[in-house]
Amino acid sequence: MTSPTGRQAGKDSDVGSLSRAGDLFQLLRDGRARTRAELALSTGLARSTVASRIDALMLSGLVGPAGEALSSGGRPPSRFAFNPAARLVLAVDVGATHVIVAVTDLGGKILAEHRLEQQVADGPEAVLDQVVAQGKELLALAGRSVAELAGIGIGLPGPVEHDTGKPVKPPIMPGWDGFDVVSYVQRSLPVHVLVDNDLNIMALGEQSAHWPEHNNFFFVKVATGIGSGIISNGELQRGANGTAGDLGHVQVARGADVLCACGNYGCLEALASGPAVARSLREHGLDVGRGADVIRLAADGNLQAIQALRQAGRDIGEVLATVVNLLNPSVIVVGGSFGETGEHVVAGIREVVYRRSPPLATSHLRISVSRAGSQAGVLGASQLVTQYVLSPAIIEATLAGAIAG
Repeated sequence: MTSPTGRQAGKDSDVGSLSRAGDLFQLLRDGRARTRAELALSTGLARSTVASRIDALMLSGLVGPAGEALSSGGRPPSRFAFNPAARLVLAVDVGATHVIVAVTDLGGKILAEHRLEQQVADGPEAVLDQVVAQGKELLALAGRSVAELAGIGIGLPGPVEHDTGKPVKPPIMPGWDGFDVVSYVQRSLPVHVLVDNDLNIMALGEQSAHWPEHNNFFFVKVATGIGSGIISNGELQRGANGTAGDLGHVQVARGADVLCACGNYGCLEALASGPAVARSLREHGLDVGRGADVIRLAADGNLQAIQALRQAGRDIGEVLATVVNLLNPSVIVVGGSFGETGEHVVAGIREVVYRRSPPLATSHLRISVSRAGSQAGVLGASQLVTQYVLSPAIIEATLAGAIAG
């Protein structure tokens, strides 16, 4: 999942002289301006060492001047801070029927964004060609160049092998199984490319943008399907094969006789997803085609639709109560087209989770509707890249390359 260009470095002596520059940079990532003296005090390094590393970071553009500190006599000391505008990220959220492409800075600020109607079933070449073309167009719209691109983050609606970025037997993505997404994109844009499951990047985007103080975080997407992204102790949990968080195929007692598309009976997705709730209401005589119709009916005060949404929430809550017992998150966020607009779904979730989980596990638990909404995916894709390209090891390689250049 790493661009070959990201591994370039200068001479061994250069790398050695910057062996802790990446660590020094991590202190500045919070955006707070500091002087050389403050950095020397924080790190225990000599001021001359701090000065040389600050000079290298400024050469890369990742750190810039941030005014002067108050003087205690003599010339006021200069302050330095992280410059998130130095480089850009192309953030991509691929869904079943859409692609959202955004250009962000290294702080996750969205500079330009566009949503395309695109079927993932059209195949990897068709989708990724659109991503590259749209990315270049957005860079131009933002007044920036491809040379300023630090990396590309892509979320896909299926299991992804984390080490390679290749989709693994994705059920709704014909032609994508084992496809080398990284190499294909790098033919046009030779930068770092990182690929992950869409639920993982949505969890990362929601948590980093709106719940950064919560390191044990659980994101649930309720839409055409049901799935989740897990952050535990501040780290995404992908599982052994990239399938962690497959909430939709956990069995729910109420659905023992309900057949799921996966071939099993009683799956949560077969009971509580948008299509499942719409199907249930059709069986009771309502003219409902999809999940959005259910939300519309509920908003109009239709009692059957409201009750169906509340029951869907209870079914989801039954599974989430087990999640709370096992993982003890401090926040559960409900997103997806069905979850975000269905306050009755969230009410049903809260009803069961707080009743079925131990008081200690729920004493500080918050269950909330997504704040990031449709931008959760691109925010997470951006964060996926910045966590990598701003890591100490990659910063050090970047600085060594800048010196060699």
